[in-house]
Amino acid sequence: MKQKRRKIALVYVGYVVAALIFFVPVLFMLWSAFRRNIDITGSIFDFTTPLTLSNFVNLFERFDFVYYIRNSFIIAGGSTLLGLILGVPAAYVVVRRKLAGLGFFTLLARMAPGVMFVVPLFVLSIAVGAPSNDALNFLLLIAAHLIITLPLCIWLLVPFFEEIPRSLEEAAMIDGCSVWQRFVQVVLPLVAPGLSVAITLSFIFSWNYFLFALALANADTMPLPVIAFNFIGQGAGDYGGLMAASTLISLPALILAIVAQRWLIRGLTGGAVK
Repeated sequence: MKQKRRKIALVYVGYVVAALIFFVPVLFMLWSAFRRNIDITGSIFDFTTPLTLSNFVNLFERFDFVYYIRNSFIIAGGSTLLGLILGVPAAYVVVRRKLAGLGFFTLLARMAPGVMFVVPLFVLSIAVGAPSNDALNFLLLIAAHLIITLPLCIWLLVPFFEEIPRSLEEAAMIDGCSVWQRFVQVVLPLVAPGLSVAITLSFIFSWNYFLFALALANADTMPLPVIAFNFIGQGAGDYGGLMAASTLISLPALILAIVAQRWLIRGLTGGAVK
């Protein structure tokens, strides 16, 4: 009995430690977003300093923040949607045709550092005139973010497709369903939890990605993570503004994760059980 209680106590201690590791930086970011810059740099842990909304006011006065939020939604939403359109059929083919090698090849693109793709994408951007054309620039950024979202969609959905028995599709085929009807009406509803996981994680990864936008975006297509970088200067930094910007950048991904929490948990656990 004592050993059991000791194990339970150790488990809860581990939970507390994990919560501190994950939540303390987030809480510090939220707290600092409402503090003056001089208070952040002068007295980091002084809880008596006054709170203010000036960081958020200055943020919207200094930048057209709603415009950059729109840019982030276009890039993250476009790459997530395109990643699903290409990734869902690709995952299905990988499973049904047993093309594990092709699936692993797509995974290599996700494992490779983003710096490997920056120079070729930048040369392509110059060649097609994307820096001076907003529509082309958005398309290039969405295509670049497919390097993140497409392998993620494929490898998140592969376990779900593996769980679906072929007999269901064979029964649908006997009933006269075409390949497309079997895929849309029989297979896709069964992998809905996996789709929710793929949508949520792909959007969050794309929303937060910094490198491609820094190298490829122009002034009119700049997303939020690059704008937040402007608060860091040489020898000085507007840390209050940076924390306020980081808070606003985190909100859409956080709201999406909260809304999709039920499907997210079901999808993450469902794909792991055969």
